[in-house]
Amino acid sequence: MPHRAHLFSLRVGHALREVLSEGYSASHLIKDGLAGLTVGIIAIPLAMALAIASGVPPQYGLYTAIVAGFLIALTGGSRFSISGPTAAFVVILYPIAQQYGLGGLLMATVMAGVIMILLAVMRLGRLIEYIPEPVTLGFTGGIAVVIALLQVKDFLGLGLEEMPEHTIEKVSVLATHLDALHWPSLIVALATLAVMLAWPRLKTPVPAHLPAVLVGSLVAAVLNAQGLGIDTIGSRFSYALADGSVGLGIPPFLPSFEWPWLRPGAEGEPVGLSWTLVTDLLPAAFAIAMLGAIESLLCAVVLDGMSGKRHSANSELLGQGIGNIVTPFFGGITATAALARSAANFKAGAHSPISAMVHAGVVLLGLVVLAPWLAYLPMPAMAALLLMVAWNMSEAPKAVHLLKTAPRGDLWVFLTCFSLTVLIDMVMAITVGVLLAAVLFVKDIAEMTRVRDISDNRKLVDVDLPEGWSVFKITGPLFFAAADRIFGELATLCESRKGIILYMDGVTILDAGGLAALNKLISQCQRTGSRILIADLQFQPLKTLARAGVKPVDGVSSYHSTLSEALEVIG
Repeated sequence: MPHRAHLFSLRVGHALREVLSEGYSASHLIKDGLAGLTVGIIAIPLAMALAIASGVPPQYGLYTAIVAGFLIALTGGSRFSISGPTAAFVVILYPIAQQYGLGGLLMATVMAGVIMILLAVMRLGRLIEYIPEPVTLGFTGGIAVVIALLQVKDFLGLGLEEMPEHTIEKVSVLATHLDALHWPSLIVALATLAVMLAWPRLKTPVPAHLPAVLVGSLVAAVLNAQGLGIDTIGSRFSYALADGSVGLGIPPFLPSFEWPWLRPGAEGEPVGLSWTLVTDLLPAAFAIAMLGAIESLLCAVVLDGMSGKRHSANSELLGQGIGNIVTPFFGGITATAALARSAANFKAGAHSPISAMVHAGVVLLGLVVLAPWLAYLPMPAMAALLLMVAWNMSEAPKAVHLLKTAPRGDLWVFLTCFSLTVLIDMVMAITVGVLLAAVLFVKDIAEMTRVRDISDNRKLVDVDLPEGWSVFKITGPLFFAAADRIFGELATLCESRKGIILYMDGVTILDAGGLAALNKLISQCQRTGSRILIADLQFQPLKTLARAGVKPVDGVSSYHSTLSEALEVIG
């Protein structure tokens, strides 16, 4: 059907092609240019902060926003999505960067891109519909907690070089180092956070984090002038120049091509290319791909609701895959669609994916022109910025509403996903959460399948039944989780009756488990000398019986098109 074509379509540059086919004017270009400029300015400090949180120098976040931001917009399936580094990936990327270095992280990203393309080719974009909201709220809330914990050391200026991998260990290390709190860093962080909280009340189009970072930088500059030693991008990160000298902050150069496996590993040497490394990185790559698919498609769904447009899920996965394969060759880390930046893009008047391409150009210009000034950004201000990002992505109001109103099963799914994300890892959380949600769903559906005696219901059974006969109505799906219970009850009843009629007009599904249970019931009736008449089968159960070659058993079982026909047989 044409109105459902977007669910299954797959083509490179679907969103851009669709916009151009509708007609693209100069006014549209102006709108896209202004929206891209707005989001590009927003993206510069965010991309740097997210790269640092992921365990790599800040310039690699800018490279990601430049290369992936442009490529995914060019080749993807969502009109308004802005792609780049996102907070959700921090919990996956940080451990990879610690264990395998930048080279390992880039290789995992390439592998994840390949997996995303395979998902697109297999037309699996629609699977996002099958992830329950308690699962998404649980793991995004857990990710927010993990990100927040990673920012505490810079927020308080604790001076810790590295953080442990596991949450309990992180909390323990932070608690034991609280006496090393650096109050000038805390002042900068609090000033930045205060501006971010107060700025939205002014209702200006300027996003809060820009003035907040500027205020934090000014406060840090004043305090550093007093010799108070607040960490900045320039004091924490450096780069080598061609003449052998060392520059501070981020290099003001365009991203250059280099094989990911020639990038440094955790020990500073090229990580190399080997089958062992590929197999070691495969679980992480799969986790990156799954999270990237979930986040990018959720973002596209939200944007569809805001704009009234429709994205192509498989084409968006294809674009994300292409972007994540190419970007690491230019030093960029994992990218996916960022909801906050994408929403800002739409609200700023974007008309097409060209706005995302302009955004990439603005970040590129910022890298080349603003690099010397970006070195003055204080680390406590960046930590405060990421704390707000973590709070926003946690969707705390939705989580609280779910806790207050959701059924008990959904609460268990949410709490399980949240706890596993915080205490173990996100892949385990999503896997267990989806499986738990599926099991609880099956349980709920199975409990909806009922059997009741309607022998005395004159609206349905308008004749007197012979002695020893009863009519039972089954309502609900007869699948593996429900059929054994239903037919088990009926088998017990058959022992004391000459025969029963099963009125099955309310049975919509009969699966292999249900068929096996039905055959068991028929065998039971044959042993006890009872008869069983089955009436009013719907299409799917009838098809299942026909495919299995089930036939009437003389003197035991028979099948009838209506209940009235079955009643006439015994009458």
